[in-house]
Amino acid sequence: MKSAGEKGKKTCVYVSVKNRGDEKKIISTVEASAEYVIADCPDWKVIPLENLIASIHGKTRLMASISTIEEGRTALETLEIGVDGIVVNLTDLEEIKKIHSIVKEVKTRESEIASSERISLLSAEISEIKPLGSGARVCIDTCDLMKEGEGMLVGCQSSGLFLVEAEVHETPFVAPRPFRVNAGSIALYVLAPGGKTKYLSELKAGDEVLIVDREGRSRTTSICRVKIEWRPLLLVEARCQEWIIKTILQNAETIRVMTEEASKSVSELKPGDKVLVRLEEGGRHFGTLVKEERVIER
Repeated sequence: MKSAGEKGKKTCVYVSVKNRGDEKKIISTVEASAEYVIADCPDWKVIPLENLIASIHGKTRLMASISTIEEGRTALETLEIGVDGIVVNLTDLEEIKKIHSIVKEVKTRESEIASSERISLLSAEISEIKPLGSGARVCIDTCDLMKEGEGMLVGCQSSGLFLVEAEVHETPFVAPRPFRVNAGSIALYVLAPGGKTKYLSELKAGDEVLIVDREGRSRTTSICRVKIEWRPLLLVEARCQEWIIKTILQNAETIRVMTEEASKSVSELKPGDKVLVRLEEGGRHFGTLVKEERVIER
């Protein structure tokens, strides 16, 4: 292998990983200067990859041989680092396309996150705040932990979404719940992966939504629980460019909308305040954007 490398040839080793001995084989090939290692884990799918990532990450390019979409996502997210690539053992073109989408979507490393395309957020001016009666509102409890400045994009119109912060702040009466976004009225839209939207009423455990920060950086998270309760609601209306957009949130001090510098409780919002929103032209067909379609949502 060393001689091949000295001649400028790429070196790659394939190993079927069935036990610890096979893991040691891979480590020894890395020490022998293998540039790529393909690990095929026919039985245990996760623990062997965890061991290999911990042992050889940064020393070679570790590739995982996968045969399902689920295996591909798991390999790319293992140990919050993931493998360097995947080798697809599939012949179905549609399945291969789906895996390609997952490879583009999953971002676990700082360089990937920094170079990823950001969601365009604009500053909108609050034009009206109107208390409403009680209604069904949705809390989205995720399988992740969010920090200050992170939340989800929700709104009455798919073309205009407000950035609502996660419950990350300490208060005198309620402990932080950094896994949660109190997303608002059950009929609202929420932004999901792939630029799609979903109704809050559709969400359930295992579905995916987007966590977004005030800089427009985003990542995908899975839902652990959707909690629907009846609470007093608040209509929030804002103007941005020629657009008038709205959302309906729970009327409580712990619900905060994002601003350019921080966030503000809906209980403190007043006309003239500025908040962050996302605008997009076009209509939606089952959550998928159709830019040419004319849709009016008020």
